[in-house]
Amino acid sequence: MTKIDPTGGQVYPDDEILSDLDRLMDEFDPPPAGLIERVQFAIELEDLDVEVARWERADAMAGVRGAEDQGTITFTVGDLMVMINLTRLGDNNQIDGWLVPPGEHAVEVRVAGHGSHDTRSDEDGRFVLDCVPRGTTQIVIQFEGPPNRTVITPTVLL
Repeated sequence: MTKIDPTGGQVYPDDEILSDLDRLMDEFDPPPAGLIERVQFAIELEDLDVEVARWERADAMAGVRGAEDQGTITFTVGDLMVMINLTRLGDNNQIDGWLVPPGEHAVEVRVAGHGSHDTRSDEDGRFVLDCVPRGTTQIVIQFEGPPNRTVITPTVLL
């Protein structure tokens, strides 16, 4: 049965048709597994005043399933750069990173379903995190002033 809007005369399909359409979409073109969790992970930062770096270049297809056991990824935003070298160690990663401009900055590596791993870069901008679980990952850097800036990398699968 269709419903007619008395004010505009527009015809609307009834709820049963919409329900069937919804069921068919779920059956034949479902969203990818884990999509909702990945989106929630990407936007759950407490501090929304962040700059998002872009993926500049990667060697050995780092961050892609089936890639080699090691690779380098560079992220940039304006005059800031984050470079990480990824080494796979069993079920985990070792992340060696460098920040430009160098200095002692807070570094947080967030892995969906595994929480976050925190460290600080040294005066040369270098940081190391061992035993970081594989998975959907973001890196958050608090570049300490002046000016204070928070930079986040895009979500990548490491």
